[in-house]
Amino acid sequence: MKKLLTGTALALMASTGTAMADGHGTSACLITKTDTNPFFVMMREGATAAAEELGITLNSYAGQIDGDHETQVAAIETCIANGASGILITASDTSSIVSAVEQAREAGLLVIALDTPLDPIDAADATFATDNFEAGRLIGAWAAATMGDGAATARIGMLDLGVSQPTVGVLRDQGFLTGFGIDVGDPSRWGDEDDERIVGNAVTAGNEEGGRRAMEELLAIDPTINVVYTINEPAAAGAYEALRSIGRENDVLIVSVDGGCPGVQNIADGVIGATAQQYPLLMASLGIEAIAQFAADGTVPQPSGGLDFFNTGVALVTDQPVDGVESISVAEGLELCWG
Repeated sequence: MKKLLTGTALALMASTGTAMADGHGTSACLITKTDTNPFFVMMREGATAAAEELGITLNSYAGQIDGDHETQVAAIETCIANGASGILITASDTSSIVSAVEQAREAGLLVIALDTPLDPIDAADATFATDNFEAGRLIGAWAAATMGDGAATARIGMLDLGVSQPTVGVLRDQGFLTGFGIDVGDPSRWGDEDDERIVGNAVTAGNEEGGRRAMEELLAIDPTINVVYTINEPAAAGAYEALRSIGRENDVLIVSVDGGCPGVQNIADGVIGATAQQYPLLMASLGIEAIAQFAADGTVPQPSGGLDFFNTGVALVTDQPVDGVESISVAEGLELCWG
């Protein structure tokens, strides 16, 4: 029989190091969207460190690009065949991998979604993630307050993740618009809004080159864009380069999500105005601890109170604080980045 472990108890275990199972003889899998994005590199570091501490054998896999769910499905099948106790996965396509996840769970593996909830979210045994809607809401509220009266006539470019609209991208996009004060219509998808301030949506694949191309695409529609939402900091860096190529890097407000050390440094360097910081190392290390506990006694982690996932935290990082939106400084963000 599976036992239940509350989010509070899991956090307490992580902070005290007590009551953790000895993982010797246990194997686990980490499957990320790519192995190049610094966010997923840090996630792998967190999982590796926790696995070494607990004596767990960790096998890591990654898609070739963000959106490569076929490679992720093959990795799940490999984990099942190898007799792993559990899988940690950041899904590239949150619905296309569900059948493979179901096969893993039927085979007795614990499946934990990291960062990106599956669709439906209960397709996984648990989800350890940033509150991505709140992350988006924070940068949206900050952008609106920073624009002041200009928010009413803003020209907004939305640089999203992919056309398949994975849940993490939808939540951040819709959170940003909500924070900015825009009616989102159907909150389960982006692109259906009718607010005239939105110039359009373009996809980035979550990388710098994609961000540059997406920014160029939207600038071709409206060269007066003055606010840019980006799905993550590599995409933000690409958007900045596109703006710099036409001499507009200093008069467009860019906001993002991730809070990695390079991204936080980009705030100090004037590339990004603010970012919402998340904690992938914590997500992954807690995931490994949960697999160890599951292998020992069948305990399944439970969500944080009032949520359908375990919330690993988020903080707005900026050196231009505004009233009504809690934030931390760049100096603080650099100390915490991706811890």
